[in-house]
Parts: sequence; C-alpha cells; structure tokens
Amino acid sequence: MGKQRVLSGVQPTGNLHLGNYLGAICNWVEIQENYENFFCVVDLHAITVPHNPKTLAQDTYTIAALYLACGIDLNHSTIFVQSHVTAHSELAWLLNCITPLNWLERMIQFKEKALKQGENVSVGLLDYPVLMAADILLYDADRVPVGEDQKQHLELTRDIAIRFNDQFATPENPVIKVPDPLIRTEGARVMSLTDGTRKMSKSDPSDLSRINLLDPPELIEKKIKRCKTDPIRGLEFDNPERPECNNLLGLYGLLSGKTKQEVIEECQEMGWGKFKPLLSETTVEALKPIQIKYQEIMDDQDYLNSVLREGKEKAETVANHTLARVKEALGYLAPF
Repeated sequence: MGKQRVLSGVQPTGNLHLGNYLGAICNWVEIQENYENFFCVVDLHAITVPHNPKTLAQDTYTIAALYLACGIDLNHSTIFVQSHVTAHSELAWLLNCITPLNWLERMIQFKEKALKQGENVSVGLLDYPVLMAADILLYDADRVPVGEDQKQHLELTRDIAIRFNDQFATPENPVIKVPDPLIRTEGARVMSLTDGTRKMSKSDPSDLSRINLLDPPELIEKKIKRCKTDPIRGLEFDNPERPECNNLLGLYGLLSGKTKQEVIEECQEMGWGKFKPLLSETTVEALKPIQIKYQEIMDDQDYLNSVLREGKEKAETVANHTLARVKEALGYLAPF
C-alpha cells in the first residue's frame, strides 16, 4: 500500500501569523514524510468576505513562498493554487445540489461571521463549507489536519461524502472517500496577544493581536511589550484565571523547543518585565530563518512560478479523475 494522502490549505488574506505556523504548518512539516501531501493556497475562499482585488495575487504568492520557507518539502508535498484547478468550483456546485440547506445554517463560524457582516453577508460565506468539502474530497484525502475549531467543517465534509455515497454508490464501491481528522493537540490553539481567551486570527482588526511571520524584529518587540498580561506575581501554566499567562508561556515553549516542565523551571519566578524581553528575543530568533528563506524565494519569481505550475499539473491529474468519477455517478454525459 502507498502512503495515505493529506490535504490542507490556508487563505491568502494577508500574512501568516504564529497561530497558523504553530497550530498548522509546523504539524504539516513534521508529518510530511509520512504522507502524500497536497497543500493549496485557498484563494477561492478568500473572497467569501470583502477582499482587496489589488493584493489578492500578491498575497497568493506570499502564502506559497511561506509554505516553502517554513519547510514544506516538494519531495513529499505538492503546493498549488486552488483557483488554478477548476475542478474545485465544479465539484462544489455538484455537492451543493445534494447538501441540505439546514446543514450549512447550523455552522458555528457562519453564524459568527454573519453577525459581523450583517446585511452584507454573501451566499459564498454560507456555502464555503461545501467548497471546503470539495477541496478535500477531490484528492481522496485520507487525513485532514484540522484544529479543534475546524472539526465541525470536517464533520460536514464527512456527512456530505456519506450522503453522496448513500445516494449514488454502493457500500462495496463508494465513489467518494470519507476522510478522517488529523488533530495536533500541542500548539493547536495559539491565542490572541490582546485577549488570551480568543484565538489568534487574521480577521482581528488589531494587528497588535498577532505576530506575523514576516514582522520585523522591532515590531515583534513592540507587540510583545504591549501584549495583555496580569498583575499577579510569578508565571504559571493552566490557571483559568490567567489565560494570557498560559498563552505566552506556551508560545515561549513552542518557539524555544523547551518542554512545559523546562519552561516552568525557568520562568516561574520571573516577572513580566523579565519574561517579555526573553519571549521577544526567542520569537525573533525563531522567525529569522523563515524570513531569510522567504526573501530568497520571493527574489526568484521564476522558481516560485515553476513550483505553482508543477503543483497545478499534479493537482489537476488527481482532481479531474475524482470529478469524472463523481459526474459519472450522477449520470452526466461524458465529454467526447
């Protein structure tokens, strides 16, 4: 048997931050030798909320270059742009027609984002979990790396796959593979620098809430210096009354490569005035190799274009095969 297949992706809506890196991409890098990986820049998802068309293409390049700079290895992984493979949009439409509306209306992230957008909420925002299902199912993914907050989307993908197979296939010969989650517990939820109870997010209006992978050292120091803390003396993990303390200690452990016990022994007697400079220095040093590699890749546009061109070709081969299988099951006339 060959390796199991993994599919994941990130939206090109601005820079990647530490939450994306520590909660997702580090996990991709660590496991990539064990799987056949498809990592896409999900630019179709990027327009489910208002976006800037002048920066979308450049942001797409940025995410692809950061994949490589963070350690995604082309010997084990394929990097491509979602919109370059038209099967994503076509399968999403086909799956729309078998997905009950009430399944989408119950999605927690839709409810949260719809409240923020009010009357401007788009059909795309409601429907993007079906597009996400198409992304996954096109590649016969065995495993999908997800955080705890994305489990509902993967459950929907599984429900759609099961519903499709029930209606258009047999148990002995399913048309669509039902994927399983691949959840990393440590570092899976990196919290905001301005509110330790909320996840670090690109959608937060305050840039001070997150550390972006391409932030220069002086900006990293500024953000950590201003990040929310508490007046309690001494530092500790797992105190529900001190979410910011738990988050910052966790960040230090992940970025320094130290265990939880090592962090406790080193930092428990520190005050914030001593710990914040330590966290700043550690963060700057951890991100330096990524930033150097990123700049090298962005300076060689021909190389980056070749990576995305080859990725498109590999992804299309797999995706079009799945799409043809689905259309045949639905009864479509094959093209001549």
